[in-house]
Order: sequence, then C-alpha cells, then structure tokens
Amino acid sequence: MKQGQFEQTYQPLWQLLEQQISLLETAKGPLNSRELNDSELNGSELNGKKLNDRELSCSELNLFPSRYRRLCHLHALAKDRNYSSHLVDKLGDLVVRGHQQLYRRKQPFKAQLINFVVAGFPRLVREQQAYIWWATALLYVPGLLIYLAILWQPDLVYTITSPNQVSNFEQMYDPQNRTLGSARESETNLQMFGFYIRNNISVSFNTFASGILFGVGSIFFLVYNGLLMGAVAGHLTNAEFTQTFFSFVIGHGSFELTAICISGAAGLKLGYALLAPGNLSRAESLKCASLVAIKLVYGVIIMLVIAAFIEAFWSSNNILMPWQKYLVGTVLWALVIAYLVF
Repeated sequence: MKQGQFEQTYQPLWQLLEQQISLLETAKGPLNSRELNDSELNGSELNGKKLNDRELSCSELNLFPSRYRRLCHLHALAKDRNYSSHLVDKLGDLVVRGHQQLYRRKQPFKAQLINFVVAGFPRLVREQQAYIWWATALLYVPGLLIYLAILWQPDLVYTITSPNQVSNFEQMYDPQNRTLGSARESETNLQMFGFYIRNNISVSFNTFASGILFGVGSIFFLVYNGLLMGAVAGHLTNAEFTQTFFSFVIGHGSFELTAICISGAAGLKLGYALLAPGNLSRAESLKCASLVAIKLVYGVIIMLVIAAFIEAFWSSNNILMPWQKYLVGTVLWALVIAYLVF
C-alpha cells in the first residue's frame, strides 16, 4: 500500500486519537460527550468531524486502549514500509503520548473516595431511582399497614414477633432506662457502635445479596423488615412508649432506613437483570448489573457506619430532651434527602 493510500485510509483514526489524547492531557474534571462508533474509524466518514472541547464519553474512554493498539500497529507498519520520516515521527509521537495517558498513575484513593461520596454516589442513586422507589415502597407500605392494623387490633403484633421479642422491645424502650435502644450487650457506647455496624451491615447485605434469587430474596427482606418495623412501632405506641421509641429512631433512621432501601434496590437490580436480560445472556446481564449494584453497596456501607455512630452515641442517650432529638433527627432527614436529590 502506498503512503498516500495509507494516510487516506487510516488518518481519521490517528486524528481522532490525537484529539482525545489532547483532551486527556488537559482534562481536570469529568469529560462527557456523544459516542462515536468504532466502525467509523476505517473510512473517510470522520473527515471533518472534531470532538468539541471537553467532549469525551465513558464509552470512548473504554475504546481508547483498543484504538491505541491499532495506532501502535500503524506506526510499526509505517516504519516497516519506509514511509516518510514526517509520518513515522508523527505516529511515534502519538504512540508515546497515548502510552503516557493509558498508563498514567491512577487518582489517589482518598480523592476517589471523596469524589464518590460528594457526587458519584448520589448521582448513581438518582440514575437507579426506579429501583429505589420500588424498594422504598416494599419497605414502608407493609410497615405502615401493619402499624395501623396493630393500633386497631393490638394482638396482631404476635403474628409478626414472638411474645419474648415483644417483651424485649418493651424493656428496650422503657422510659426508666438509662440508655435506650438495643438491649445493651456491651457496656460502652464504643462497643455498641461496633455491634450496630455488624447488625446493620448484616441486614443490608442479606437484603442485597438475596436479590440474585431473581429478586425474590430482596423483596422478602424488604417486606419482612418493613413489617417488623411497623409491628414494633404499633405495639410501642399502644404501650405509650412513643416518646422514647420515636425520639430514638428518628436520629439514625434517616441513614439506616435509606441505606436498607438502597441495598434492596441493588438486589432488585440484580434480580431484574436475571429476569429480563434483553439481548445479553443472563450471565452477562448479571455482570453488567452487578457493576452498578456493588457501587450502590459501597455507599450503603458508608451510610450504615454513620447510622451506627449516631445510634450508639446520640440516639441511645436518655439524658437529652426528646425535642432535641426530634429537631436533630428532622435536620438529618432533610440532609439525607437533599444529598440524594440534589
């Protein structure tokens, strides 16, 4: 192949790569753009096409390694065929610059974590809002229904929990207790902090991981936890322990209950990927869904750690006035909603 024909055929590829490399060299933030099909790179269709400033999509970033390998192949061909030094040097320069971008040092973990917490996680929640709403409904609707039912018929609480469990809940939220909440299996708040982390993560993990059973497991755990929550709230309302119970849960509930909904949503996403894989095989569909679901779980873990801290050091404190807990709890709910929505 003569040099003129070689350039006419492959110039669109290295011109596109040159633009992408320049963007990567100067980029200081996320790059977003339309997607260009890789099939366009072999003809003259790209002639005259240019990426606008700061335009580079995630899909194009994923295609960058394969395009870079083709560039290396073209550079080797140009050298082997003794094309002009100008062309060989130009391709060689692009190969070096592309190598630097392809293998440059990754963003430090601390910066990645901050970026995920500040923007990545709430953005991901909004992207998966359909699953979030379904999970929220599966948790809260059964809970509200059983709460109202137990207010009307108190004995219905025993269809959800055993008499021993009911007695334990009464002891936990007795206004005479020095500390409220879970029966203090540990003597210090720090030890209870560890207990709450283990317990909360266990509940959320079960809700998420069971979604692989075509979503049935996640649905079960969401409904069960909603029923348990509503049954306890209804019984303690009948027992006139509302002040101690609701002032206890309002503080950490914003993080804990929202985290359970999100973990349930991640499980539902796995289940739906298996039920409706589309043009993919079920294994490939599950793999794609898990990439998103796992990121949701990362955020859930952070929220549960915050919830455990509030539960151990704030919610369980019986010295604070109830109005103080309600005020702080309301602010925390507003912050969580604003964080995920905006």
